[in-house]
Amino acid sequence: MARHVVVGAGAIGRATASALVREGHEVLLASRSGTGPDLAGARRVSVDATDPAALTALANGAASLVNAVNPNYTSWDRDWPPMASAFLEAAEASGAGLVTIGNLYGYGPVDGPIHARLPLAATGSKGRVRAQMWLAAKAAHDAGRVRATEVRASDYFGPGASPTMSMLIRFVLAPAAAGKAIRPLDGSPDALHSWAYVPDIGELAARLATGDEGWGRAWHVPSGMPRSLAQVAADAAAYAGRPAPTIRVLPRVVRTAMGAVIPVVRALEETAYQRERDFIVDASETEAAFGLTATPWEDALAATLSSMGVERAAATTRR
Repeated sequence: MARHVVVGAGAIGRATASALVREGHEVLLASRSGTGPDLAGARRVSVDATDPAALTALANGAASLVNAVNPNYTSWDRDWPPMASAFLEAAEASGAGLVTIGNLYGYGPVDGPIHARLPLAATGSKGRVRAQMWLAAKAAHDAGRVRATEVRASDYFGPGASPTMSMLIRFVLAPAAAGKAIRPLDGSPDALHSWAYVPDIGELAARLATGDEGWGRAWHVPSGMPRSLAQVAADAAAYAGRPAPTIRVLPRVVRTAMGAVIPVVRALEETAYQRERDFIVDASETEAAFGLTATPWEDALAATLSSMGVERAAATTRR
């Protein structure tokens, strides 16, 4: 049994901690407040993720240091660099392997399936921030200063994911299950999209943190068959015994007006390409290397909707 430090007590941090606990490891689940719902087998502690000395103190003697922090979406340019630097410094000083929970922003627009060997060619500021975080960690790894790896997940959903952090829950699952129209901010309702289930993200992060074979590169989270917003909305509505909802994408003029007063709407413009056309993750390397597969869509959807308080309609049958 080894000790692992997971920093960030959101849905993904908790899922990672839970996966490590199931494997019999000692886990410190750290956040700024150090509080929150109890997680069996994990001890909650407080830490400032921008303080390398504090992170080092937690990571000393640990096998891994997992960066599952999720700063404010509208201020990544300001918030991520000092945190990423602190994690890297702490990993080097403590000897703990650095596992970073990342996303797909760093690739920028891609034609065809997105695989982990693609170059990081982000066209927006958020993507460049994420790309630079990995390039710095990879350089330190290649220089022998740290062991580093990155988990890259598509847009996520699952039990414990807050509506403010999960686009799928906020804009599709919740209204569809309630019998309301779907009003996505942008994109095409029929574009296929890969969705990452939170427990699958945690499972991959735990596997990387506890093994020897995953260091020095990034790995994609298995995400199963891609589904469009229209398909997801129909599935969620059917689960709740409701008809497939109407989907009306907000007109650009409305988005522009909203963006002038709502920072997160303005910030989402950078990743509009992910929702305007097919956005499909290739995680075949992860599946082959670790034997991991995505949780079946029906199971992931049911668990998510149930956690939201949505009851399965009596006439609903699994397909």
